[in-house]
Order: sequence, then C-alpha cells, then structure tokens
Amino acid sequence: MNAIVTGANRGIGLELVRQLVARGTKVEAACRRPSEAQELQATGAQVHAVDVSDSGSVAAFARVLSDTPIDLVINNAGVYGNPRQRLQDFDYRSAALSFETNALGALRMSQAFVPHLRRGTGRKLVHVSSAMGGIAGTTSPGDLAYRMSKAALNLMSKSIALELHDDHIVSVVVHPGWVRTDMGGPNAPVTAADAARGILAQIDALELVHSGEFIDWKGARVAW
Repeated sequence: MNAIVTGANRGIGLELVRQLVARGTKVEAACRRPSEAQELQATGAQVHAVDVSDSGSVAAFARVLSDTPIDLVINNAGVYGNPRQRLQDFDYRSAALSFETNALGALRMSQAFVPHLRRGTGRKLVHVSSAMGGIAGTTSPGDLAYRMSKAALNLMSKSIALELHDDHIVSVVVHPGWVRTDMGGPNAPVTAADAARGILAQIDALELVHSGEFIDWKGARVAW
C-alpha cells in the first residue's frame, strides 16, 4: 500500500506517518521544511518538501511520484492563523493563508493525485477537518478564518466525492477530536497518537458508499 500524508512533520500528521509505517505502508510524507523535521526523518518514510499553498510545489510533488500508484491521500496540512479572528478584529492576510492551506491546499492535492489514485487499489482521499467547520455546531463567536476555511474544506470534499464516484474514489472529511498538539494546546483530552489510531481505523472501514461523509475519529457522523 502506498500512502501520502501532508503536514507530516508534527502532531497528528507525524503520528499518522508513524502508524502507517509500522503497518508496513510505504509512506510519502510531505511538509514544508524537511530539514527541520528530524522526528519525521526518523520514521523511515520518504520525506518531500511540499507547500500545499503553492500550486507549483504540489505539481512538482505529483511529478516526482508520476510512476507511483497511490492508495491513500491524507490531506492533513493545516494552519490556524492569526488569533485575530473576530468581526471587529480580523486579519485578512492571515485568513487568506488559512484558505490557501486548509481548503485550497487539500483541493490542489486532490486534483494532482487523482491520476495516481486511479492506478491504486485503495482509492481514498481523506481530509483532516474540524467540527469547527460545521455550521450546525457553531454556538460561540470567534475563530472566523479557521472555521470558514474548514467549512470550505468540508464542502470541497462533498463536491468532489460526487465528481469522483464513477472512478470509485472515496472522499471524506474527518474530525480528529480536540487533540493535544501545538494547535490544540496542552489541555486537549485526545493525544495525537490516539487521534491517528482512530482516524486510521475509520479509513480502514471506508467504502464507496461512505464517500462524501463527515465523520469523527470514532466513526460518528458530524453535523454539517
């Protein structure tokens, strides 16, 4: 099995790589600065310098793997951005970067690697999102840029799931829970290892009938 994981240098991405490698999966791990990713280098995965917010970088990554069938792409790369994310105190430049990475980055990766997925056997696109991107669950203000970018990611996954159905390629978004990472903070109840383990369990269970769904790391459906 051949898998790609973006945002692989830390947190959930790093744990996904570790656990996939431990299973015997050949992992192509992507992050912006491999030279600073010593823990990732130690996993045994093939590490690539990729910036998902840059179309040229993603296209170059796809060319490097042009002869490689891919069974699984996990779009995990994401940023929170500037904490100024309320109506009267909003950083538009930071918000644009959030969209470029969280939403358009996943779209770039999906577009670039559909040909590789068609040649694979797993044919799964998994986008690590957040329940904060669900409109139904928005009960408090703030986090505007992050929420909006994840909502866009969720809609993207649903839309391309319909487009890729005849190719038998599954596209789903997964909420990993509130995870103890640099983004989630030290008080989060879920470890990155447990989140990764749960996400991989859900990936194992995915079939074409699940394409377009929004689930969490335990398999429960998340409200849009």
